[in-house]
Amino acid sequence: MPSTPKRDVRTGALASSDAMDVLLGFGTLMMRAGNTATRTREWFEVIGSKMGFDAISISLSLDSITASVRRSDERITAMREIGAPGINVWRIAELEQLAKTTGSTPSEIAVRLDDIKLAKPLYSSVQISAAVGVASGAFAFLNGAAAPEMISAVIGGGIGQLFRAWLSRHHVNQYGAAALSAIAASGIYVLAAALAQRAGFELLHYPSGFIASVLFLIPGFPLIAALFDLLQHQTVAAVSRFAYGVMILLAVALGLSIVIEVGNVDIARQPPLDLTYPLMLLLRAIACFVAACAFAMVFNTPLRAVLMAGLLALVANGLRLALNDMGMMLAPAAFFAALLIGLVALGVDERFNVPRLAMTVAPIIIMIPGVYVFEMIVLLNRGQMQQALQASAVCGFAIGGLAMGLTTARFFIRR
Repeated sequence: MPSTPKRDVRTGALASSDAMDVLLGFGTLMMRAGNTATRTREWFEVIGSKMGFDAISISLSLDSITASVRRSDERITAMREIGAPGINVWRIAELEQLAKTTGSTPSEIAVRLDDIKLAKPLYSSVQISAAVGVASGAFAFLNGAAAPEMISAVIGGGIGQLFRAWLSRHHVNQYGAAALSAIAASGIYVLAAALAQRAGFELLHYPSGFIASVLFLIPGFPLIAALFDLLQHQTVAAVSRFAYGVMILLAVALGLSIVIEVGNVDIARQPPLDLTYPLMLLLRAIACFVAACAFAMVFNTPLRAVLMAGLLALVANGLRLALNDMGMMLAPAAFFAALLIGLVALGVDERFNVPRLAMTVAPIIIMIPGVYVFEMIVLLNRGQMQQALQASAVCGFAIGGLAMGLTTARFFIRR
C-alpha cells in the first residue's frame, strides 16, 4: 500500500516533498497520454502554483521529467521516468480540466490524479479493433482502392489491431509489437485479397488496400508533436519523440517489407477510380468522417468529441483533397487544412471547453501521407534511391506543412 502523503497539521497542505511527487505525477500522466512538451510545461506551471511553489523549472524528454521548485527558502529537484508513451485524449482532457479548476487544494489534486490514472478506457479492445478496421477501409478508398480492396483492408487492419492489443497486454516491446502487427495486418490482407480473387473478384487497385491495412501503425502524432515541440524550442522532448516515431516507423516498415518479399507484392501506383467527380467528393467526405471518428476512438476520445473530430476532418481533409485536385502541391494543401483544424480546435476549446488535442489528433492523423512513407522505405530497401528520395521529400514537406499549420493557428490566439 502506498504511504499517505504528509500534510501540515494547521493548513492541510502537502509537505514540499509530497507536493513535488504530486507535481511530477501530473507531468508524467500528461506526457504518457501523448501531450506535447509545450502544453505539458504550461499546465505543469499552473498546477505548481496551486501547490504553493514560488518558482518552477522543468526539463522534459519522452522518457523522463526533471523539475526544480522553490517554496519559501526550500528548494527541491527531482526526476521521474515517464514510461511507454501513448495517446489518451480523455486523460489529457481530465488533466487540463484539473489544472483549470480554481480552488483545488494540493490534497484534492493528489486524489484526483489517482482517479485519472486508474480510470478504465472508454472503449473495449474489440470496439477499437473494429474501428481500426473501418478506418483502414476508409484509408483504402482515399488512396484509390475499390470495394474488394477496401474489404480486405478492413479485415487486415481489424485483425492487426486486435493482435497489437494482445501483444500490448503481454508487455511485448513496442517496436517488436509494431513489426509483428504489420506482418499480421498486411499478411491477412494478402490472404483476404487472394480469397477474393479466387471468388472471381478483380483487384485493380491492390497496392492501395495493401498499404491502407497498416496505416493505423503510422506514428503520425509523435512525428507531428515532435515538429510542434521543435518549433516551440522544446528541443530535448522534440528530438526524443522524433527518434521514437522513426523507430516505430522502421519497425513497421520491416514487417511490411517481409510480407512484400514473401508474398511478391507489387506496390506500383495504380490508375485512379473511375467515378464522377460529385460522387467522388461525397464518398471522400464519408471516408474522411469515418476514418477520423475511428481514430478518435482509438485515442480514447469521448463520444461527443469523436463526432466533432469527424466533422472537422470531413471539412479539412476535403479541403486538402480539393486543393490537390486543383493542382496545389501536397505540402501547402496540408498547411491550409491543418491551419483550419488548428483555428477550429482553438475556438472549440475556448467556447465548449473541449481540449485541442481531442479536435486535432484524429483529423491530422488521417492526413499523414503514409503511402509515401512506406514507399520511401521499400524503395530504399530495393536500392531505388531517386524514387525513394522523391517519396521522402514529399512526405517530409507534407508533415512539416501539417505542423506549421497547427503552429500558425496558435499565433492567432497566443500573445
